[in-house]
Amino acid sequence: MNDESKSQQLKHNDPAGVEVSQQLKSAFFAQDELEWVDWVMPDTWFKLLAINPITGGFTMMLKVAANNKAPIHGHIGSVEGFILEGGFAYEDDWGYAGDYVQEPAGINHKPVTGADGMVMFAIAHGPLAGYNDDGSVALILDAREMYRMAEAAGAASHVDKPAHWE
Repeated sequence: MNDESKSQQLKHNDPAGVEVSQQLKSAFFAQDELEWVDWVMPDTWFKLLAINPITGGFTMMLKVAANNKAPIHGHIGSVEGFILEGGFAYEDDWGYAGDYVQEPAGINHKPVTGADGMVMFAIAHGPLAGYNDDGSVALILDAREMYRMAEAAGAASHVDKPAHWE
């Protein structure tokens, strides 16, 4: 491989006019100290980790009970996750602890868990949609609603609430 075919790499330097941003608070917190909060589907719980008020997306830990059959729901934005414990499936397509999952935007599905349930780190890049029996939209679950649920349970103090949400 010659030098021209190598990818551009970041270098340890101090470029002129570029400063390191100062954060208002630590970038780290102990998510294991957060309580699990009831989520919008039966026998599911979440820990809100972050929100994106621009896209409506959110990052969370998701815990689902054993042998759970989720109601059909849709993804307005894609979802990515990493299964930490147990596993779940879409029809006969199973993922287990250690697997990465990517759910494209625009899909509807009905995941199920196995005998061990499931715990997953998940990033929703946009809202989720729940449906009524007649097919109409029952719920749009976005960053604001996730924050509201976590705040009501006393589990949102680590997340910066956007000023325009007051």
